[in-house]
Amino acid sequence: MTFTLILFFLNLFTPQFTEAGQAKLEKMVQERDMLTRQWKESESKKSGIFGNRTKKDMVETNEWLERIIQKDNLIMDELRMIGKIETTTATQTGEDYKAIAFKQEKDVQALRRAVADRDKSIEKMLANRRTFEWTTVIFFLSTVGMGYWIYRSKKSS
Repeated sequence: MTFTLILFFLNLFTPQFTEAGQAKLEKMVQERDMLTRQWKESESKKSGIFGNRTKKDMVETNEWLERIIQKDNLIMDELRMIGKIETTTATQTGEDYKAIAFKQEKDVQALRRAVADRDKSIEKMLANRRTFEWTTVIFFLSTVGMGYWIYRSKKSS
């Protein structure tokens, strides 16, 4: 039953493991399979009188069960360690994203300031251009007016 649960757990999370961690877990599961086979062999031993199991047979069976439990504990420790590694990796990735987002936010603020400065300089240039345009219009109109005045004064004389 425990073996089935461990395999189910391994199948659920296999894509997330590192290759080294996965290889180590597969080796541990194979060792557990070997221990389970040996336990079953010891369970079938009946060395007592009339084909019964002796105390020695039962002690041997219990020893195999203890070894299986120790192997299960090692497998669970390895799974916990892999989970911690992945949590650490996810946390570091999140912090990396925070740093990148912070840097990009600073860049965006710098670009906004640059755009604002550029907008101010454009408005100053437009103001100077408007002044030049009005000066040109006034000069043109005064020249036309003077030309008309000179033309009328020459025509009347």
